[in-house]
Amino acid sequence: MEEEKYEQTIRPKLIDEYIGQSEVKENMKVFIEAAKIRGEALDHVLLYGPPGLGKTTMAYIIANELGVNIKTASGPSIEKSGDLAAVLSSLEPGDVLFIDEIHRMPRFIEEILYPAMEDFTLDIIIGTEGSTRNIKIDLPPFTLVGATTKAGDLTSPLRDRFGIVNKLQYYTEEELTQIVKRTSGVLETEIEDEAAKELALRSRGTPRIANKLFRRVRDFALVEGKSTIDLEVTKKALDRLKIDRIGLDETDKELLLTIIEKFNGGPVGIDTLATSVGEEVSTIEDMYEPYLIQIGMLKRTSRGRIATGKAYEYFQKNKQGTLL
Repeated sequence: MEEEKYEQTIRPKLIDEYIGQSEVKENMKVFIEAAKIRGEALDHVLLYGPPGLGKTTMAYIIANELGVNIKTASGPSIEKSGDLAAVLSSLEPGDVLFIDEIHRMPRFIEEILYPAMEDFTLDIIIGTEGSTRNIKIDLPPFTLVGATTKAGDLTSPLRDRFGIVNKLQYYTEEELTQIVKRTSGVLETEIEDEAAKELALRSRGTPRIANKLFRRVRDFALVEGKSTIDLEVTKKALDRLKIDRIGLDETDKELLLTIIEKFNGGPVGIDTLATSVGEEVSTIEDMYEPYLIQIGMLKRTSRGRIATGKAYEYFQKNKQGTLL
């Protein structure tokens, strides 16, 4: 709950306050302005990419820029047709419905959503076996914003119903530095430029991680009696948290070393790898793999996961898993 409150505090409200994702931002500005000029609901929007890149923030910004309300739900929480009906029937004309983890929505719910997205009608069957009846509910025009970390898990019929599809990319070090500086301003905590850069460097291209690390570094600075977060306390805090200069933590290293040392560099199946490191498959796929692939230390093949030459170089090991 505290984490949620913190994110709400530092979350930008308007598109011009949103740092990074320049192409997505510029396009969304055009689509939002055009919808406002026409006096119509914005086309449905799909946002996809690794966790922590700002999909939820973008959904709230879309609603703010349109001047409408936003209702939120998550794919796994919509278990019955009544759950979906309750959310949809509460919408006002032009409202935004944000569904996070939309790829985890049950298939039968997805099929009920199709006419709601296309024709703004809801067809549901109520009652028990032997005494069922079909109810058709007219809905006001609305905008569905779906967010997913796994666009490939969406069915084609659902994906095709989104008029606007945006992929969010990892952030540059410069963009993350700006985000850290902005967060420090919102929270009224001064941070030196070099300290902000160091934080950005170790945030694996992800604003959520940058903001989380900022909180931890702020704790160290407070306990040490520093009114300004400097480079010294930043390095000390991040080293204590075991986050290295390229953002790898203990789990990242364990994953790579397991592939190198236990499975001769791979390929190794994801289930076997998850068992070996004691993590859930979904956690590895969502939280760790995307960044390791992005920085070129891991490859995902049809036969399994493979550690790259860059990973061997990082750990100073040769292809037999021994030290160089």
